[in-house]
Amino acid sequence: MHILEQLGLALGLASLAGLNLYLTVFLAGILMHFNLLHLADQHHELAVLGHPWVIGVAGVLYLVEFFADKVPWVDSLWDTVHTLIRPAGGTLLALQALGDMSPEIQVIAGLLAGGAALTTHATKAGTRLLANH
Repeated sequence: MHILEQLGLALGLASLAGLNLYLTVFLAGILMHFNLLHLADQHHELAVLGHPWVIGVAGVLYLVEFFADKVPWVDSLWDTVHTLIRPAGGTLLALQALGDMSPEIQVIAGLLAGGAALTTHATKAGTRLLANH
């Protein structure tokens, strides 16, 4: 059951990262920094999100993305660039959530997490492109 819990958290973070990587990191970091979210021992690797520098950079990038999303066609260009960034970020978050697992589980989870992040990102970007068109 331990592996399923960690895999669930990993895939959840990856899916959220596919929608908005910077907001996911920012909110998770704020919750951890102010002790509003207490991590179980197996998720201690995610504590890095609560570091002030991580929160600051994620917050600034989220603000840039927030304003980029308000300009038609700039939002589609932003999503195009983030087609590589969001799945990679989701995979990295998922691997942090897994902590110390066997290499086989990490590879499988990384593949699943990247796929989940790419799927949610592609859905969002495709919907935005149709709306702009």
